[in-house]
Amino acid sequence: MIEEALHFLLPTWWEVEITVAAAVFVIITYWFFTYGNGDVDENQAIREGLIGDGIDDKVKMAQLKGDPQTNSAYVIKLELLAAKNLIGANLNGMSDPYAIITCGEEKRFSSMVPGSRNPMWGEEFNFAVDDLPVKINVTIYDWDIIWKSTVLGSVTVPVETEGQTGAVWYSLDSTSGQVCLHIKTIKLPVNSSRVLNGYSGANTRRRISSDKQGPTVVHQKPGPLQTIFKLLPDEVVEHSYSCALERSFLYHGRMYVSAWHICFHSNVFSKQMKVMIPFQDIDEIKRSQHAFINPAITIILRMGAGGHGVPPLGSPDGRVRYKFASFWNRNHALRTLQRFAKNFHTMLEAEKKEIAESALRAHSSSSLKDRSQGKISEDSLPTTTKFQPFVKEEALVSIYNDTFPCTAEQFFNILLHDGSNYTNEYRLARKDSNLVMGQWQASNEYDGQVREIKFRSLCTSPMCPPDTAMTEYQHALLSPDKKVLVFETVQHAHDVPFGSYFEVHCKWRLETSSESSCTMEIKAGAHFKKWCVMQSKIRSGAINEYKKEVETMLEVASSYIKSKTYGGSEIENAPSSSSSVLQDNTL
Repeated sequence: MIEEALHFLLPTWWEVEITVAAAVFVIITYWFFTYGNGDVDENQAIREGLIGDGIDDKVKMAQLKGDPQTNSAYVIKLELLAAKNLIGANLNGMSDPYAIITCGEEKRFSSMVPGSRNPMWGEEFNFAVDDLPVKINVTIYDWDIIWKSTVLGSVTVPVETEGQTGAVWYSLDSTSGQVCLHIKTIKLPVNSSRVLNGYSGANTRRRISSDKQGPTVVHQKPGPLQTIFKLLPDEVVEHSYSCALERSFLYHGRMYVSAWHICFHSNVFSKQMKVMIPFQDIDEIKRSQHAFINPAITIILRMGAGGHGVPPLGSPDGRVRYKFASFWNRNHALRTLQRFAKNFHTMLEAEKKEIAESALRAHSSSSLKDRSQGKISEDSLPTTTKFQPFVKEEALVSIYNDTFPCTAEQFFNILLHDGSNYTNEYRLARKDSNLVMGQWQASNEYDGQVREIKFRSLCTSPMCPPDTAMTEYQHALLSPDKKVLVFETVQHAHDVPFGSYFEVHCKWRLETSSESSCTMEIKAGAHFKKWCVMQSKIRSGAINEYKKEVETMLEVASSYIKSKTYGGSEIENAPSSSSSVLQDNTL
């Protein structure tokens, strides 16, 4: 009985061999996937032709600079705001719309809005072009999990001059549907690089002229970056990972990492998906989770970059993102991507420094040459400076127009100069807290002087927190004859809903009408940096709130001026250094 039990419990020699072999196999497999991570082995890459006769480092840096003749002259900022009355492509009468925006050879993808015929995006796309006019095509598709996407309509918008159009609804070339776009065109400085200015796109990494290309390597076998993504022959795969792209479900494929791009390719159910993300468009790479248990990596693109190849995931702040999951070792892949992104930006910083040093050397050389030839110095020549507007005039509406019992010069000397306590008393009357005031400083961008004020302000709206952090930028300009004062403010509310979408702009204009009075006109409004759902409500609320502020400001100002005037001739003894600095030849 005991012998039979021992024979049953003790393993045979064959079972011991199988167990040891299985344990060794598990240990080897764990070591391979922990330290190997599916990376493309360098020797294997050489055998497959992924690494050929590389281009010299100096040639690569010259390619990053680009041909000066091909540097972009304009940047077109297109905001895809919303669409309405789209065709219902699904069986339930709805659609899953996303947009593809094409400008020249550049193509960007918006995020996909599931189950809607009236989607709202609020996403921005930047395109760098060499010349105007150009045509921008916006095509809206219905996303399908397996089959090819269905076209819901398109529209082509010509861009002929600088400036902006405002939010305009364009009809699609289909039975129904409209799309709302806001287009702004900006001219770049001469010889500026789109890469260094942050306006580059997927196809603008290295625009090499034919006379600057290196010798063609005939024996070099194209790698996946060339055969799949049509990238330049010298761009090679540094790392490769097996992973999946998150969409309606996980599309399994392979990620390829080079010094310039993060690429992903998938072919599931014959539906090919290609994502090509330039490092210059990446704002952040961070770890995340898919379905709470699947470690993932989220790549967040900078504002204006748009998606590349596949509709990205949207986010409330307007930045789009791609999420990749199902890595064998997520942490190793994350560190690799972050290191490559850091190396890319380090290379850009070195390039900026090199360009700045070259410009400085060229300027020094030309200055020495001018002095040696006895030319007239630049200081003796008349110069004209074009200043930028501090507030957006088109967003302002008049809210107050009356006389005030002091002159324009007295208003600044008593209420606004650095030694005045008026701002403290006014903020105390409003029950604001944590006031931090900066000093008036001369500005190169705006005529006059500017300063910054920070405080916390109470909120009365039920949609806002009890109080919010505020930043107010102030600008003051006194005319040469000291009879006209322009006082402007721009307020940012940091903690309120849609606080990053808008600014509150205000403009005070005081003109002396007698020895003890002036006419005062106050304008206020909300300037929206991008479109949002609550735009009209925010605009009316900001104007009404500032009207209440004006009442308190004028009440405190009148009492403060009376106390200083009757208390010791503050008007005559007020420091004039601040006002004298504010004066300029133009108003």
